[in-house]
Amino acid sequence: MPASTTASPVVLTAKALLLDMDGTLVNSDAVVERCWREWAVSHGLDPEEALKVVHGRQGYATMAVLLPDRPMEVNHAENAVMLARETADTEGVVPVGGAAEFMRAIGGLPHALVTSADAALATARMTAADLPMPALRITAECVGASKPDPEGFLKGAAELGVDPADCIVFEDSGAGIAAGRAAGMRVIGIGPRAAEHAPTAHVPDLTAVRVTTAPDGSIHLTLLPTS
Repeated sequence: MPASTTASPVVLTAKALLLDMDGTLVNSDAVVERCWREWAVSHGLDPEEALKVVHGRQGYATMAVLLPDRPMEVNHAENAVMLARETADTEGVVPVGGAAEFMRAIGGLPHALVTSADAALATARMTAADLPMPALRITAECVGASKPDPEGFLKGAAELGVDPADCIVFEDSGAGIAAGRAAGMRVIGIGPRAAEHAPTAHVPDLTAVRVTTAPDGSIHLTLLPTS
């Protein structure tokens, strides 16, 4: 079914929020495109086709999709080089619309960052976008499998002590949305990429999300209608 984008507000309730970073809180598309276009061309690949599978996955997993016959150890080695380059390049990294206000609103509520970036890259991009880093971070070093595997989201829920069914994921990519669904969670899709992958609900950016809490501590998310 298509994501909910209606003429009236949508209200979802959760006990914890699990947040992707790139494309969800931070717009890092400029860096991602610079680095991955160059990588694709250097391997004789169509950069436009490569960019279709880059978002949401760890770099080694993207390489495995694009070069399926290549040894995985080569992918891991090249991914280390890619991570270093992306970490050093923060030109054009900015917050997604409404991200600063959203992060302030959830500051005292149960939430975690669940990202395919490693800790150094996550820190660099959240700092460049001037966003607060959540106390709980599930980064690339914390998991054995990349999105679309649900491991990261399940680990985030476990660390927060919340049942997966009571968590809401914020994601922008097909791989991330698939991971959230596989974890048994509802998913709010952020931005144009997300709309193509049938999240539970969809908003253009975080300016359309309002956060309130109920007396029992539950988190109420009101998704404002969009034109």
